[in-house]
Amino acid sequence: MTDEGKSGIERWYAVKVYYNRMTPLREQLAADGVNYFIPSMITSLLFLQTSAEYLAHFEDSYHDRLWVYRDPLTRKPSMIPDREMEVFIFVCTAGQQGLCYLGDDRPEYHLGDRVRVTEGQFKGAEGYIKRIKKDRRLVVSIRGVAAVATTYIPPQFLETISE
Repeated sequence: MTDEGKSGIERWYAVKVYYNRMTPLREQLAADGVNYFIPSMITSLLFLQTSAEYLAHFEDSYHDRLWVYRDPLTRKPSMIPDREMEVFIFVCTAGQQGLCYLGDDRPEYHLGDRVRVTEGQFKGAEGYIKRIKKDRRLVVSIRGVAAVATTYIPPQFLETISE
């Protein structure tokens, strides 16, 4: 049996929050002891680390305030791999100045080499290199949800990695 079929397994999920109604959702998650992350530059986006059962209950309770990102084929809530979420949180919190929110994750953000940062404030982060406003930037994304770009990263701080 896969982890997806097991009850109570906690995974990361992305939720779009409507009409600036984040405060009551945050309060409920805190009261329920659910781990969550809200990127400071994307205040309408909420990431929850919880079970599929809790997510379904949460969605039912607040259906007029939020929308859960779903797999386009299966229509099940899209699970975000832990490593992808760790890197996204790290980049969003390590260098908040100069970060650029690119909107929904789209294929053009995946152009260029997949790299790992070896030095500096983003050391250990992985993503794609993209030129934005004439600067070489690391783009970190949650596939199908969101993408952010760091400030300029010198080429000597980058190493190419295979997928």
